[in-house]
Amino acid sequence: MTKGGRRAPEPSWGQGGGGRSPPRPVLGTSHPWAEWCVHWPDGLRAPPPLAGRLEKHAATVAGGQSEGGGQAGQRTGGGRPGQRAGGMAGAGLRAAARRWLLCGGQGGPRAASSSPSCPGCGPPGPGAHCPSTPRSAPADGADLSAHLWARYQDMRRLVHDLLPPEVCSLLNPAAIYANNEISLSDVEVYGFDYDYTLAQYADALHPEIFSAARDILIEHYKYPEGIRKYDYDPSFAIRGLHYDIQKSLLMKIDAFHYVQLGTAYRGLQPVPDDEVVDLYGGTQHIPLYQMSGFYGKGPSIKQFMDIFSLPEMALLSCVVDYFLGHGLEFDQVHLYKDVTDAIRDVHVKGLMYQWIEQDMEKYILRGDETFAVLSRLVAHGKQLFLITNSPFSFVDKGMRHMVGPDWRQLFDVVIVQADKPNFFTDRRKPFRKLDEKGSLHWDRITRLEKGKIYRQGNLFDFLRLTEWRGPRVLYFGDHLYSDLADLMLRHGWRTGAIIPELEREIRIINTEQYMHSLTWQQALTGLLERMQTYQDAESRQVLATWMKERQELRCITKALFNAQFGSIFRTFHNPTYFSRRLVRFSDLYMASLSCLLNYSVDFTFYPRRTPLQHEAPLWMDQLCTGCMKTPFLGDMAHIR
Repeated sequence: MTKGGRRAPEPSWGQGGGGRSPPRPVLGTSHPWAEWCVHWPDGLRAPPPLAGRLEKHAATVAGGQSEGGGQAGQRTGGGRPGQRAGGMAGAGLRAAARRWLLCGGQGGPRAASSSPSCPGCGPPGPGAHCPSTPRSAPADGADLSAHLWARYQDMRRLVHDLLPPEVCSLLNPAAIYANNEISLSDVEVYGFDYDYTLAQYADALHPEIFSAARDILIEHYKYPEGIRKYDYDPSFAIRGLHYDIQKSLLMKIDAFHYVQLGTAYRGLQPVPDDEVVDLYGGTQHIPLYQMSGFYGKGPSIKQFMDIFSLPEMALLSCVVDYFLGHGLEFDQVHLYKDVTDAIRDVHVKGLMYQWIEQDMEKYILRGDETFAVLSRLVAHGKQLFLITNSPFSFVDKGMRHMVGPDWRQLFDVVIVQADKPNFFTDRRKPFRKLDEKGSLHWDRITRLEKGKIYRQGNLFDFLRLTEWRGPRVLYFGDHLYSDLADLMLRHGWRTGAIIPELEREIRIINTEQYMHSLTWQQALTGLLERMQTYQDAESRQVLATWMKERQELRCITKALFNAQFGSIFRTFHNPTYFSRRLVRFSDLYMASLSCLLNYSVDFTFYPRRTPLQHEAPLWMDQLCTGCMKTPFLGDMAHIR
């Protein structure tokens, strides 16, 4: 297949050849550092910096040297600076790391100890201390606050030592991340949505949608002229937020249905935490029946799940802000409906389509990479289909821009104006054929032909006519509800979610500021958990200081992603409601379809085993504070 008379790009997808190199090993942010080092697979050429640091620490102490003395490991004979020999990533490294972990950060085997606070750990030598176990509690009358601050400093040093600067940039923004094991060799049929899947759009589209919908509110719905002073703020909202229609609250909710305090906004102003709790009957929890139905729409709360909803959230907030700021009474339900109708009109009237068609170079991104993905799949004998809600004329112009005039020859089936998600559930709408001019045919559809265009229809007829069923089909889309939910849960297709925000979030995670802030936050949390047994007045004051620092760290980490709402994937330590749906409805997720260019067509994706709470004895904060032992074990002994 050629575009404009040239052959499609042939990127390297796997073994051998030039072009793109395979993605580096990816470290999930939820994976504990220490366990990741211990389980780094044999034979890798470049073990992680932290693993080398662990071995250095273990080898140094075992050899009787100070942390700064001696050479901890040998460099590879021909590798880049910082690369370790492959053997260090194998059994030797794991043994050294385990020894370091089991000995609480000190090399060599533990000696027997009678100390009840550190069973099996020998007494430290002069001037030394085992950082993973509590210091011996001071005698009665001694300064307990000094003891707690000494533990605090111990952990500070340990965290600093285990996180050298080169530990950052471990995550690959161009990688594909797996929620479920899937082998591409089993996939015979690839399906695609169009908007934000095959066609990636520039952020410059959002201000256009916002401004057009704002003007529709003023000119057609007779809203106050003063609303025109508001412009689109791209830094305000994030995808996945919930909007309480009755309370005019835009907020972020976690996977357990709790509002993340500090992320509730009425208009453009934050709502105090106490007020949020009062509004929901003295709790942060939102009951399931209010939250959402299957497609993210509850009786009074809506979740904004697609990227087109960003200007909608911004406009809602601006209009509410205007009414509140000018003391105008308004019906919250009417306002919500008017704003959503105005946003819908931008799409229905074709305004957005016109902007994109007039300047495709400005609005459509990664077109050549989309062409490369499709051409590669066809060259390997895969069947392709397209199901989109967009009209044919718009899709045709966009695909001609990205792929070329013969783009339909790449697809075995093309369906436009499908009316997803109803396409997946409503059996009543039949397929209709379109001609080259977009006119409808009246004949009954008995088969779906390559190169032809079909409108509407339903998935049940699609399955009957194509016989494409089950896990041999992989469908990509950006909307977790409208594109992916039904296909995975009701029809057994494999699904891939396109999450453009992922690239930016990974780049933030890879920064030294984020890495150090998060790791120290986790360690401080473990210290608070362990030291809460000290309940005298001085100790409580120290613990309160630590709690304040922890809260400040959480706010700093949140603001790195978005000042108002933070990351789309995390509410502090919990996953967001969006993340929960992402895991539930997608086998794979990635920043763009072009990420497929980094993998061979028979690549197998393996999800990392993320420890459950009872499976994770090696979290950083537990290592640093000795939290592997129940804090109140001694106190509870008399009732066992």
